[in-house]
Amino acid sequence: MKSEPTCYSIDDLKNDKREPWSGVRNYQARNFMRDDMEIGDKVLFYHSSCKVPAVVGLAKVCSRAYPDATALSKKDDHCDQKHTKDTPIWFNVDVSFVKKFEKDVTLDQIKFNPKLKGIMVSQRGSRLSIQPVSERHYEEIVRMAEK
Repeated sequence: MKSEPTCYSIDDLKNDKREPWSGVRNYQARNFMRDDMEIGDKVLFYHSSCKVPAVVGLAKVCSRAYPDATALSKKDDHCDQKHTKDTPIWFNVDVSFVKKFEKDVTLDQIKFNPKLKGIMVSQRGSRLSIQPVSERHYEEIVRMAEK
């Protein structure tokens, strides 16, 4: 799961302990979250749109997908008039903090590690805020952070 650290960082999640992953307004990312995420799934927390994009810690999914309330709030930047209580379009899950890495795993490190070949975040033009990661890739990134 990607977030800009100036918007919501791993430190914010550490302080909050649990938070809805709201505001996702891309259908493919929404589908990954709504259809594929389950309680207990492991999450790589990735800081994007910053000086050094990197995986900075771990979180876990702690709720099933449910309608995103930010889509209903006219005061929120993520409001969508097509999203209603009766016909929700946008969904989120809650995530909880697990761990902040002492050593970030940078996008460049990910791109140049042959064991991470094919990971979506390293693909050109890949801008989704939520992306599936194989168990093998997840374990390699955690290993790199602990190295």
